[in-house]
Amino acid sequence: MKKLEQLYEGKAKKVFRTENPAYLIVAYKDDATAFNGEKKGTIQGKGAINNRMTNLLMQMLEQQGIPTHFVKELSDRETVVKAVTIVPLEVIVRNISAGHFAQNYGVAEGIVFDQPTIEFSYKNDALGDPLINSYHARALKLATQEEIDTIVSLSFRINQALQAFFQKVGIILVDFKLEFGRLADGTIVLADEISPDTCRFWDQATGEKLDKDRFRRDLGHVEEAYEEVMRRLTGAQG
Repeated sequence: MKKLEQLYEGKAKKVFRTENPAYLIVAYKDDATAFNGEKKGTIQGKGAINNRMTNLLMQMLEQQGIPTHFVKELSDRETVVKAVTIVPLEVIVRNISAGHFAQNYGVAEGIVFDQPTIEFSYKNDALGDPLINSYHARALKLATQEEIDTIVSLSFRINQALQAFFQKVGIILVDFKLEFGRLADGTIVLADEISPDTCRFWDQATGEKLDKDRFRRDLGHVEEAYEEVMRRLTGAQG
């Protein structure tokens, strides 16, 4: 499959048209941003790790009946995906208090919830991705109630699968962000990526952060954290 002109460039990826309108090529970058793009930097090797990790996890989820946009890994940084129209809702699933949840509600990080919680933000950089609820999403015509119900159901199933998987490799899945897209026939599928850019990973034994919080909070050893998650993941695959 050939990479034709670039359709889009985001904070972490570029998207290219192919000769087949049903498929796109996604290329992962080493660029890193935080705080809605206010903080910028580079995490060496991040693009290759996030590409490979996303593809491995999406294939694992496909085996558990979760539909995704994954088609085929082309190279270290490039993957063929199904063309989707992204639903402009970012879905955040939380198992433990951290990040914005702890800040917004004045609680300590590390509180394990009795059950996972889910929240939506409106995917709109100009507005700072504000938190919204399903009523707002319907009022703004971002998604139908049926689509929202599907997204919520899939998100909780994805959480169960990822939690179980990462537990086996000594990693706590604290929280994570998902994005979904519509195929041409309207089917909702998991899109975007699953990586240390979009998930909070804590080491089960030490509590050490193994994700983009190391970049956000200037904790150092960012590349090593990404590499460690990848090393454990590929070890589990083997």
